[in-house]
Amino acid sequence: MSVQQITECTAPVHIKLNQLTPQDFISYYNTNKAEFDHSLHTTGAIKFQGVSINGADDFQLIIDSISSKFMNYIDGNSPRIKLSGNVYTSTEYDASQKITMHNELSYSAKWPGKLFFSCITPSETGGETLLAHSGDIYRAMHPSIIEEIETRGICYIRNLHAGEGMGPSWQATFETESKAEVEKHLNAYNVKYEWGWLNNLKLKQFSKGVLGHQYTGQKVWFNQIDQFHPLHLGAEMFETLEIIYGETSSFPMYVSFADGKEISKDFVEAILKTIETCTIAPAWNTNELLIVDNELMSHGRNSFTGSRRVLVAMSA
Repeated sequence: MSVQQITECTAPVHIKLNQLTPQDFISYYNTNKAEFDHSLHTTGAIKFQGVSINGADDFQLIIDSISSKFMNYIDGNSPRIKLSGNVYTSTEYDASQKITMHNELSYSAKWPGKLFFSCITPSETGGETLLAHSGDIYRAMHPSIIEEIETRGICYIRNLHAGEGMGPSWQATFETESKAEVEKHLNAYNVKYEWGWLNNLKLKQFSKGVLGHQYTGQKVWFNQIDQFHPLHLGAEMFETLEIIYGETSSFPMYVSFADGKEISKDFVEAILKTIETCTIAPAWNTNELLIVDNELMSHGRNSFTGSRRVLVAMSA
């Protein structure tokens, strides 16, 4: 499959400020909120530079004052730590690994509309929060890929252990020790599930994979096929998973078409190559606030060295 080149990737809007205190930024943002919302829903992301954010408390104060209807990370598949209130670490994923592009919780029945990021400790090298406009990806993707996804749909498969195993446990994923609470959530969103003999939990979640943006109506790439397919982990890890788990449907995460047809390696490779043409890697500095329209802008993370601390919050 050929890759249709995007000659220019959509970049976030940058707004430079004069080191505003959290309170001054809150006043400035709310005064201009309508303008910022319009910009966010057309470009996909805004980065404010020069906002005094010295830690989780400053970040929490700002997001609580400029947004509402916050979401927790229930049903999330990335390792992260809840710090307080609505604030999480962006990810605890191994620093040596690149996190491929995705729209947060796009495999789930419920996803956030906005993401808020701030870097408290930049890494020594790498560690950029990668960005790719979901409309750019859709337009760059080979038409045969779009057609097959829109025709067949997608099935995300997750096998969650009960406390010992590879990947997240169901307790960490749903932030509860109660099976009844987990089942209540799954039934509410029509997620197919099955408990295993070691209290493991198998989930099957179905998705369209292509979405009409809730504000503009434009079609956007909205799936995590490449992230759920083990190909992106490399051949060695793929072989290791096959040795440990046998059939692919028993991997901690896997993906197929909704009708059960396997998604080929060539299909995933074409997706990865196309998304790469649309991806930018803006460097992180301290005292910045990045707001992302989760449907319009996908994100990832470069591998890095040194310490890195990036905070995130999500709202509807």
